[in-house]
Amino acid sequence: MTDCHRENETILGFDPGKDKCGVAVMNGDRALLYHQVLLTAEVISQISNLCQQYNVSRIVMGDQTTAKQWQRQLTAVFPNLPITLVDERYSSLQARDRYWQMYPPNLLTSLIPQGMRQPPRPIDDLVAIILVERYLSKNPDC
Repeated sequence: MTDCHRENETILGFDPGKDKCGVAVMNGDRALLYHQVLLTAEVISQISNLCQQYNVSRIVMGDQTTAKQWQRQLTAVFPNLPITLVDERYSSLQARDRYWQMYPPNLLTSLIPQGMRQPPRPIDDLVAIILVERYLSKNPDC
């Protein structure tokens, strides 16, 4: 038996992009503490603030083509914080569906088939949430 208490773990999900990045903070019980789309130029500073504010214990990010570059940059700034790459295939599609679950469409928008609806705002933060959820699903034990 392990002494690990997942609810004490706080994970920052990170979906980096060229101009904007999605960031989400969740605890091990999947409670969403924070989510936001941030400008790429400001994201390291904001992640630093979030790490302090929420006592982040791990960063989770997608395994896309720029992941290694971002991983190196984050490791240089946060050398004691583990960074885990997770499979991010289809996360954008899943985030689009999640948007409509979190923010149900109005009557007119609901007439459009869900697969054809476009969220009215960037959803990079929702991708970050999904990345944390994938990490937690793949790693049920600490």
